Amino acid sequence: MNEITRIKSDKKAAPRRTEMRVRPTAPILPPTNIQGTALIVVIAIMAFLACLTFGAVTMVRATAAGWQSQISREITIQIKPSEGLDMDAALQTAKTLALSFVGTTQGTIMDDAATARLLEPWLGTGLDLEELPVPRLVIITIDEQNPPDFAAMRDLLSKEVPQAFLDDHRTWVDRLVSMASTTVWIGTGVLILVFTAMVLTVVFATRGAISGNRHIVEVLHFVGAESSFVAREFQKHFLKISLKGSAAGSAVAAILFAVLGAWQASSRATPESDQAMALFGAFSPGVIGYVGIFATMILIALLTTLTARLTVMKTIDEIDLVRSDPARSDGLPAS
Repeated sequence: MNEITRIKSDKKAAPRRTEMRVRPTAPILPPTNIQGTALIVVIAIMAFLACLTFGAVTMVRATAAGWQSQISREITIQIKPSEGLDMDAALQTAKTLALSFVGTTQGTIMDDAATARLLEPWLGTGLDLEELPVPRLVIITIDEQNPPDFAAMRDLLSKEVPQAFLDDHRTWVDRLVSMASTTVWIGTGVLILVFTAMVLTVVFATRGAISGNRHIVEVLHFVGAESSFVAREFQKHFLKISLKGSAAGSAVAAILFAVLGAWQASSRATPESDQAMALFGAFSPGVIGYVGIFATMILIALLTTLTARLTVMKTIDEIDLVRSDPARSDGLPAS
């Protein structure tokens, strides 16, 4: 009985074995260094330029579409004054003839006051239209989905009111469409240039990171680490860098558009705001623009990550090539 008690007491007195802990492994590349910080700044600048270009293109397209829609909804009948012409009767006749066509919905005759306001920026106030050979206008609203026969309307007006001239604004619509298309192509070209410069920057940055840590890559590769493992570590490193940079640049671009939109909304009816509205439209890319800015940020991060992976895989292949034939080491980065 005493022996059993002694054995139990010895077991209780024996020190417990400490549990083994696996030391966490450090990343192949340091999380932050001078090169990584510089690359974040470069990617942020490129992301800002890309998002700014995308937002500007979206804004100009929306403005051009609005102009095109407004012009396409109306046609103008211009009646030139001539000797012996009853202007009021001619205006009413032109309006009646235009509204007789299928596809027209409403007609408005611009009176003397409206015509004077239209000419006020050039001729000043206090105009007497009876003393000036000023053409008078009839504005006809049309159905965009079912427009009238402009050729037949023009022929009928020329017979009934010879002084009338029909302007369907096709020239302006064609110019707006051409301008919008040109803007889109220019914006697309700028985006391609930005993405190309970003890819080249990442290639050189990755090669520089590999050159600075080439001994680590060679040791890992020598002890049997798979190329995909090494590439994955570099990929994670550059993914974090690209996400930080692209998020910063995209956020600055979105904030800039929001600030400009708020300024434009708070300063309406001022010369500066009116001129900006006339040239660029509303400083708001809309939901599509902000979604595009976010998509641009993701695209930049993916391009950066893919470029880093491909560059690392190519560099590892170069290491294998030199190892198999040291004579081929000419022109390759030194370890």
